[in-house]
Amino acid sequence: MTTDLKSKLATSVEAAAAKAGLVLISSSQGTDFHGKPTAVFELGLPAGETAGRTLKLELSEAFDFDKAEMLPTMTSHLAGEAKRLKNPRPDCYVTLGGLPIAFGKFEWPFHTSTSGADTYIVHGEMHLADGGAHNLHAKVAAAVTLTFAEIVPAMEQPFAETFVYNAIRKTVDYGQLEFVKSGNRQPVPVTTRYYSRWQKRFVFTETDDAERLRYLLSKVYWLSGVLGESNPVWIADPRDAQYLNTTEADLLRMAGHEAGEGLMVVEGEFAAATPKLMERAADYQAALEAALDFTKPKFNESMRSGHANM
Repeated sequence: MTTDLKSKLATSVEAAAAKAGLVLISSSQGTDFHGKPTAVFELGLPAGETAGRTLKLELSEAFDFDKAEMLPTMTSHLAGEAKRLKNPRPDCYVTLGGLPIAFGKFEWPFHTSTSGADTYIVHGEMHLADGGAHNLHAKVAAAVTLTFAEIVPAMEQPFAETFVYNAIRKTVDYGQLEFVKSGNRQPVPVTTRYYSRWQKRFVFTETDDAERLRYLLSKVYWLSGVLGESNPVWIADPRDAQYLNTTEADLLRMAGHEAGEGLMVVEGEFAAATPKLMERAADYQAALEAALDFTKPKFNESMRSGHANM
């Protein structure tokens, strides 16, 4: 890393991380899609809290977030990551359809499209995370339009990761991303349809209490019960609240109700699966298989004959 990077960006990241309860483990220099230098930081919680779980933060080397309009978002992002690192699998989420997924290998920051289109692209991967060894995954290319980019304070990981992850989940909900053992990158369009200019916020899915409750139970079943040995997961995650178009307080309210039904144990903003919830394994496996089947492309006879209806 350059001297300027060590003295400015690294210092700013370390200070912001400390406010979020994180520690800077290491910093190094990387390169982006076009070969330009990036700053790569490894962050974690204080020793002994998370058994080696760490967070990778990659920023453009020249990026300066230590400004009045940038710092609050960076601080909020790192505060959320500090709580997410307490999850047994911080990289894992679930979809409304009941698919447990893990995000990884994202190549931040965004790069401009090489195809001539006026878009910003970030590459990454999404794996099916049901505890199996099948390696079903989807390589994705999330494409942000120039119009959408005007909404974002900076095209950098802390300012975009949440809406990119949620756009990917929403694309899975539409059945437009297929999980395969190998394959090319699949497109994820991130457009202004996911943003309400009137309300000045992201809107991905209109859900009611019944759908949010199913989501919460699915999340606790998979991420706590199956992947986390019944250790607690963060229920009041603003990333989930945005995806479901609700609030963290509402998610906690519903979790508290289910704790009363004996399906989870709630402590603060975290919830753990109970044996009673794990007895529903057959139901959640059936939902997973149905959701996977929904993502598989369907072909009509004219397409099989070479006449694509596209």
